[in-house]
Formats: sequence, C-alpha cells, structure tokens
Amino acid sequence: MSSLKQQTANTIKWNTIDRVSSQLLYAVVGVLLANILSPEDFGLVGALLVFQAFAILFVDSGFGAALLQRKDPTEEDYSTVFWFNLAVSVAVYAVLFLCAPLIADIFQGDRRLIPLSKVMFLTFILNGLAIVQTNRLMKRMDVKQIAIANVIGLVVSGGIGIWLALTGYGPWALVWQSVTLAGVKSAWLWITGHWWPKAGFHLSSLKKIWRIGLSVFSSSALNTLCLNIYSFIIGAFYNLSALGYYTQADKWSKMGSASISQILTSSFVPLLSRVQDDSEAFSRYVTRINRFTAFILFPVMLGVATLGAPLFHTLFGHKWDAAIVLFQLLTVRGIFVVLISLYSNYLLCLGFGKRLFAVELVKDSLIIAAILATVGFNSVPILVWGQLIASLITYFLALAILCRATGFSPLRMIRDLLPSFGVTAIVCLAVALIFHFFPTFASGSLANAHLHGALLLTLGGIIGLCGYILLCRIFRLPELPEALAYLRRKSN
Repeated sequence: MSSLKQQTANTIKWNTIDRVSSQLLYAVVGVLLANILSPEDFGLVGALLVFQAFAILFVDSGFGAALLQRKDPTEEDYSTVFWFNLAVSVAVYAVLFLCAPLIADIFQGDRRLIPLSKVMFLTFILNGLAIVQTNRLMKRMDVKQIAIANVIGLVVSGGIGIWLALTGYGPWALVWQSVTLAGVKSAWLWITGHWWPKAGFHLSSLKKIWRIGLSVFSSSALNTLCLNIYSFIIGAFYNLSALGYYTQADKWSKMGSASISQILTSSFVPLLSRVQDDSEAFSRYVTRINRFTAFILFPVMLGVATLGAPLFHTLFGHKWDAAIVLFQLLTVRGIFVVLISLYSNYLLCLGFGKRLFAVELVKDSLIIAAILATVGFNSVPILVWGQLIASLITYFLALAILCRATGFSPLRMIRDLLPSFGVTAIVCLAVALIFHFFPTFASGSLANAHLHGALLLTLGGIIGLCGYILLCRIFRLPELPEALAYLRRKSN
C-alpha cells in the first residue's frame, strides 16, 4: 500500500507540474494571440472546433478510458485499440475533408473555412497516434513523459502561432498552432514511450473492452454535443465575432476546470481501479478525494470568477470586455462540470457503464432544455445563464444516480464539500466588497485599464489567498496541513 501511495503522490506531482506549466504556457500564448488577432479570427477557428471535438471523440471511441478501467490490459489489447484508432482517424479526416464546403455553408457561407478546415483536421490523425501511448503511461501511473510532451509541444506550437499572427496570417496562426501542437506531442511520446504496436487486429481484445468503451463513447458523445452546441448556435445564427467572444470566454474559463478534471482523472482513476473490489477502501478513498477536490476546486474557480474583470483588463485592456460576463458565468459552471466528472469517474471505476451513460443523458437533456428556453431571447449571456442553471440541476441528479448505484449517502457526499465551499464563499464575498468600494477603472484609457486591472488583480489575489489560508487554519481544515506537509517534503 505504501508503494501505491507513493505512486499516487508521484502521479499527482507530475500531473500538477504538467497542468500548471502547460496552462501557464497556454495562457501566455493565448494572451499574445488575443491581443494580435481579431474576434472574427477566433470565431472562424471556433467554428471548426465544433467539428473537431466530434471527430476526436470518434477517433478514441471510448476505448482509451476502457483501457484505464481494466486491471491488467494485455499487449494485444493495446495494439488492437491503436490500429482501431488509427483507422478511424484516417476515415474521419477523409469524410470531413470532402465535407469542407458544407461546413462553410453552415456558417454564413464563409469560404475561408474550406482551406482552414482541410489543414486543421489533420490534428485528428496526429492525436489518434498518441492515444494508446498516453494511456499506457497513465495506466502505469508514470505521467512524466506526458508532462514533458505537453510542455515541448506548447513551446514549439506557441512560437509558430505567434510568428504567423505577427506576420499577418490571421486565423491560419491558430490553425497551424493546433496542428504543430498535436504533431510535436505525438512525436515525443513515440520517441520516449518505448512501445510499438504488434501487427494484427484482435477482435477478442476489442470485445473485452467494448462494453465499457461503448458506454464511455455514448456518454462522451452526448457531452461533446451539448458542450459544442452553443458554439454551433452562436456561429450559425448570430455571427462569427459573437462566436469569437464566446470561444475566448469558454477557453479561458475551462483552463481551471479542465486542469482540475485532468489531474483528478489521471491521478485517481488508476488508483480507484485497483481497489474497486474492496468496498471499504474504495469508500475511504472517495471521501478523501471529495475533500481534496473541494479544497482545490472552490478557491480556484470562485476566486477566478470573482477576479474576472480585473483579470481580463490586465490581459487584454478593453478589447474583450464583451466576454467578461460570459467568462464569469462559465467559470462558475465549471465547478459543477468538475464535480459531475468526478462522480462519473467513480461510476467508471466500478464498471457502472449504464449509470455513466444515464448521467450524461440527464446532463445533456437539461442543456438542450436550457437552450430551448433561452435561445428566443437572442442574447448570448442569457444562453450561458441557461448553461449554468442546467449544470446546477445536473449536479444533484448525478449525485442521486451515483448514490443509488453505490450506496453512498448523498448527505455525506455534500458534507465532504461544504467546509472548503464555506471558507471560499466568505473570502470571495470579502474580495467582492473591497472591489465595490475600490475606484472603478471602467472609464480609463487602454493603458490605464491594463495598469488598474493589474493592481486590482494583485490586491484581490493577495487578500483571497491569505484569507483562504487563514480561515482554513481557523476552521481546522485537515487538507491544508496535509498539502503544506506534502509541499515541504517535495522541497527538501
């Protein structure tokens, strides 16, 4: 058990290094590109991202998650999934290559989308080549090379994207940035992974993981549909500039939620899959994971939402002001996205494929209902408010599905979250009140917006961090000393 504990700690360390460094690089490149390119440039690429999300889903088909769930996948299992992913990725690229004119017709007939899509969709094949390499490393709880691949890929692709943007290539800068990132990451994992697929396709291997893979694919398909339907609606029925504002808000809001979800999935799914047959140990780990998640999730997401306006003004001046309220709403929604994903991972580790699909069906049905209820207002912020409310309702329904399947107490699951949520709510309210009485910078020049935004961001960040640590000590949250002890061990 001590070895497993050490593996888990090491995995968390490298996942954290990966996400922090990757998001830092992603943020730096994103800020520079957002200050160079126009909202319409981002809208053009945002339109393609709708189709890219579905294509990537089909390439993996849920088998990557199924390999993680299995206790002891064989070499035949890995090789079969690799050849399947490669065949599907090539087929999907060929279909979308031929459909490029139809994609342009959907988004106001903008013919610029045709050549952009034909290059952008090369990422399917490049990403498909790396799925099994990535899952093998995650299964062994050895994610160091994944972290290095992400960092190198972001550095190289970010440099190319910025250079193309500065030399006037517009949306092509974003397209080639994506293609380069996928290519560099895949190449590094193949060079360092020390694994090559065996020749041949084993249908028996596919059958072994088909049930879980199909469940994950089905739930992911619904999830992908509803996550991207907003971009589709805004791009098709509003305009590409409005889509650009939405995609920027969505991108920046997901930096926190996606990072936390990735760390939790990579760190804890392999761990929980090893104790899935020990109900007492599984329940004990669930409690600790719930509390650890809350300890990180609430201060990060609610803090970022509270600091949304000064954050955007620091980074962009007033250029992206229309995206600020969207960013704040989507960031708060990200809290429920992470928690629903966490509960889905519990179901996945225990093999409850049908319940996993039920969670996604409920979530996506509510999103569709929210769209139908809000689309008539012809307002992007109201559309996003609908997203937030739908996610809140989904959280409680997902909790009910999980508890019904596992026997966990709903009150216990909620009680695990309350201490960190309460402390965070107090701190964020205090920061918001300070901002209310601080001189506004809304009427300042662009230069002053950057400066005043940075001052408010620094002030709010210091108050928030110190206040959170102080209240955690006052209320004796055990996660704080555990986190500090872990950091001290790693620094020695």
